[in-house]
Order: sequence, then C-alpha cells, then structure tokens
Amino acid sequence: MSGPDRRSETAGGLPPGLAGRQLPKRFYARAEAAQAGEGQFRIELDGRPVRTPGKALLAVPSALLADRIAAEWAAQGEVIDPVIMPVTRLVNSAIDGVTTRRAEVAGEIVRYAGSDLLCYRADAPERLLALQRELWDPLLDWVRTEFGAVFFLSEGIVHVAQPPRALDAVAGALPEDPLRLAALNLMTTLSGSALIALAVWKERLTAEEAWRIAHIDEETQEQLWGVDAEAAERRALRFRDFAAAAFALAALG
Repeated sequence: MSGPDRRSETAGGLPPGLAGRQLPKRFYARAEAAQAGEGQFRIELDGRPVRTPGKALLAVPSALLADRIAAEWAAQGEVIDPVIMPVTRLVNSAIDGVTTRRAEVAGEIVRYAGSDLLCYRADAPERLLALQRELWDPLLDWVRTEFGAVFFLSEGIVHVAQPPRALDAVAGALPEDPLRLAALNLMTTLSGSALIALAVWKERLTAEEAWRIAHIDEETQEQLWGVDAEAAERRALRFRDFAAAAFALAALG
C-alpha cells in the first residue's frame, strides 16, 4: 500500500456535531445574488443580506460564485441543510476562519506538501504501482517545471524529508486571499496532496481527474475485492466538497 493517508474524512467547513443538530426551517421565499459595492456580490434572502455564522456579511468578489451560493440557498426544501451547501460552507469558512489565520492555513498546506501523497509509493500490487507511475509521475514532473520544486519519493510509510527549497516553492506559490487559500486547503486535506490541489488551481487537472488520481489505492482495492458501498458513499460526499472548492477557484479566476 501507499504511504501515510492524511486525507480528511470530514466534510469541509461542516461544524462539529452538525449531523445530530435539528435543522432550521426555511424562512424565506427568494434567494438571489446582488451587488455589494464595487467588485463585490452578496447573497440576499427576500432582499435581506445573508451573514456568516460569525455575523460577517456573506459577500464574494465573483458574480459566478455568488450565483452558485444563491442557488444553494434557493435549492433548500422545508429545512436548511448545510451539508448540501458546500460552496456556502467553504465561503463561510474563508470569511470567518481563514481571514485572520492566513499564515496558519498556508502553513498547513505546506506541511501536507512535506509528506505529500504523490511521494509515497506502494510496494504492491503491480497494478497499483503502474497507476502511480502513470498518473503521479507526470504530476511531479509538472511541479518541477511549474514551480522549480523537486520532491523525493519513498516506498511504503517510511518518511522522507523533502528539500526545504521545494517546500519554499510551494509556500511561494500560494495565494494570499482567504477564499483561494480556503479552497486550496480544503482540496489538500481531502486529497492528502497539496500538489494535486495546486494542479487543479492551475488548471493542470480537472476536479474529476484530481479525485481519481488521489484515490487510485481505493480504485485498485475495488478492482481486486469489489466495491464497499459505504466507503464509496463517503468518498462521494467528500468529492462534493472537493468539487465545490475547485469551482470556487475557477469562479475566482
């Protein structure tokens, strides 16, 4: 098998204990995006602006992103279920959590790069080794060309220290704005790879391609032993959050 699995099992931005909480009833008829100053767009429910859990104005610098958030609010039924509002949760997390913790969040992404999924290779079976060479090696070549960062490989779970220069290159490539940083952090934790997250941001990979590349271990196991329905369902839920983050990055340009 591959090296240490650092992929998050938690849906991005979902507050702890939310699954057991009674959901609030829908209290509005109309949800839509509206201009909120130059280059900013807010979400309104029946004409009233939405605020984050931290009471900040829910506003983004992209009409496309604002329309997507408004669509999530409009799609709610009798109750408001944050689980099916991944873009809203991501933006809430960025505004309330990342704005004042940018250095910490960027540091977490760099730490993931220090033990990146792509650098830990399996010792068996051969079909997994072949997939790692086919799908992971070209990404590492791209990272070397795009960022001038060379990463070392390891087999199994044996930790390999990455060159400080490579980690500095990743740190230097990260954005400063909280929305992009939150999206990259979420994709990194869900995939176990900062390099995969960067590849999506830079349009080297689609969200679907990136998700498959991050889960070839599971793909191989399913080919050998069959599909675990519960595991597949959990993976699909995590992909919804991953795809939401990829959409946010694309919408921000």
